Amino acid sequence: MSLAPISVATLAAMKAKGERIASLTCYDASFARLLDAAGVDLMLVGDSLGMVLQGHTSTVPVTLEQMAYHAACVARGRQRALLVVDLPFLACATPERAFAAAACLMQDGGAEVVKIEGGEVQLETVRRLTEQGVPVCTHLGLLPQSVHRVGGYRFQGRDEASAQRIRQDAIAMEQAGASLMVLECVPAALAAEITATVSIPVIGIGAGGGCDGQVLVVHDMLGLNLGRVPSFSRNFMIGRESVSEALAAYVAAVKSGDFPGPGETAF
Repeated sequence: MSLAPISVATLAAMKAKGERIASLTCYDASFARLLDAAGVDLMLVGDSLGMVLQGHTSTVPVTLEQMAYHAACVARGRQRALLVVDLPFLACATPERAFAAAACLMQDGGAEVVKIEGGEVQLETVRRLTEQGVPVCTHLGLLPQSVHRVGGYRFQGRDEASAQRIRQDAIAMEQAGASLMVLECVPAALAAEITATVSIPVIGIGAGGGCDGQVLVVHDMLGLNLGRVPSFSRNFMIGRESVSEALAAYVAAVKSGDFPGPGETAF
């Protein structure tokens, strides 16, 4: 494993060479060191911390200040992996708010890429951020910040109309300048199609094995989730004696294509 820091250019080169990208969420310095040692390529400081750390039922209550705090903790612990940080609920309500929020996450939190949920409604924000030199990861499919609008954590892209919207959003986001893309809980065939269509790396979660990489909530893959475990996750602690072994097994499984398996998709 190379010790050189991972950049968005590194991930683009990995996609071009067919090398799979291993990603996990991370919320503190201790786990950042462990993830780096295991060879994780991308650490996501996700607003999922609202659920797995704070005990909320959704990501909506998480604030920008909390995201910057946890991002800074991770930044102090990691050396190699690319650091991607979520812009929390309503931080992207306008391009101006997104600028200020991105500046906070990058200057105070050490973020290298900011992640934005949503398709067409965020096009102008993505375009203007990237024009100002802010790398953006777009997030399509299931959008946790919109859980109250859609009535729960519902899989997306099941019918042709919604699948076509996701296709169109993916292409539009790449054209707007996004450097990375997360596809969450969409049919595996749709995710594979989009991955082959766009030139930017696509990271899947509950979207099958046809994406350029995979991401899971670290608490889920370590069996630390005391609530409902997603059907597309896998407990990598089973049969292993340490967290370090489990993390290394996850990276190896993603890199080899063993994860996700046939039963580890949203559908």
